[in-house]
Amino acid sequence: MKILVIGSGGREHALLWKLSQSPKVTQLFVAPGNAGTAAVATNVQIGATEVARLVEFAIKETVDLTIVGPDNAIAVGVIDAFREKGLKVFGPTKAAGQIESSKSFAKEIMQAASVPTAKYQTFADYGTAWLYVQRQNLPIVVKADGLALGKGVFVCHTLEEAGNALQKLIPQGTVVIEEFLEGNEVSIHAICDEKSFVLFPPSRDHKTIGENSTGPNTGGMGVIAPVETPGTGLGVIANQIVAPVLATLKGSATFTGCLYPGLKMTKTGPYVLEFNARFGDPETEVYMRLLKTDLVDLIMAAVDNKLSTLSVEWHSGFVVDVVLAAEGYPGEYRRGDAIEGVQQASDIKGVVIFHGGTQSSGSDLITSGGRVLHITALGDTLQRALDTAYKAVALIHFQGMQYRRDIGVSELRAHRFSLI
Repeated sequence: MKILVIGSGGREHALLWKLSQSPKVTQLFVAPGNAGTAAVATNVQIGATEVARLVEFAIKETVDLTIVGPDNAIAVGVIDAFREKGLKVFGPTKAAGQIESSKSFAKEIMQAASVPTAKYQTFADYGTAWLYVQRQNLPIVVKADGLALGKGVFVCHTLEEAGNALQKLIPQGTVVIEEFLEGNEVSIHAICDEKSFVLFPPSRDHKTIGENSTGPNTGGMGVIAPVETPGTGLGVIANQIVAPVLATLKGSATFTGCLYPGLKMTKTGPYVLEFNARFGDPETEVYMRLLKTDLVDLIMAAVDNKLSTLSVEWHSGFVVDVVLAAEGYPGEYRRGDAIEGVQQASDIKGVVIFHGGTQSSGSDLITSGGRVLHITALGDTLQRALDTAYKAVALIHFQGMQYRRDIGVSELRAHRFSLI
């Protein structure tokens, strides 16, 4: 099979890494890719939202399957265009993808499906939004209604913070203001066809740039998997969240692809913070290392509506991803800095490094994105996985490199994993 992956980050590198292990694959393409993806696929200089050029390339190269990574590609209708040409593609249509591209749409779907979520209101102007905020309890959450690369959510502990968030987001469009929910966050991935779905093990992202959940939100600074969901099994999440939402979406647009609800595990059960319509990043980087089943078999089963016939298997143990970010991220960040130590870190047993924002400059590897590298490590315990990941991190350097040193720490403390 010839397979095309659309995107340029760590998620796409991880998908390609896993796909390259399949005996069914004869050639891999990625558009546009990065310095890391070039080691396992042919980078094609077409942007993720250049719909016509992507379709033209897939037809010219007789691509058998396309996997769409980023949210903006889904939002501009890449999948719709591929389907119109009779091309096999994994992901939701533009209409179904509104579950991510419009938070107000997602809230309406959740209400119709009776899925637990935070109380909310939507606003299009600063004045009425500000009056509403002043009448609410703090902290409060202010979100951009549309796509924001994971950086459109502000947890505001003071009125000043809420006002600043509104001033930043209102000029960009509608905002959603919702109550703050207490509890640990959990990422859930459901691979869906038109008739059924398969759940991945729960994982936990670390969203803020600073340790102990401080600083602004990012696209994700690290993740661990699997994690526990005390008092709530995957069966509850499947029956009370995923299934009702998929059934409700069928009224307007059947969802196929990867449905990714971000949950808050409250004292009264799981509440949905948001829905994403694609593989998470950095969640994909750990899932691809845990997945034992051939990824081609999984994706093709979803595309061909045969998920119910597939048994998905996972490796034992834990996987950790520690993100190395550029100076200034998640705001304006440095680019073009030389990266050292990647090969030495990759040589550590249990470590695989996925590139998020890198380019080649001659024989040098340089930074080109906010989240530069994903250092993943596998271990039979969470502590061993963490120790291995941070051992690799210590060998890598680029100017202004920043990363969180507390990935997985709260999980270790809460569940008393053995410290080794």
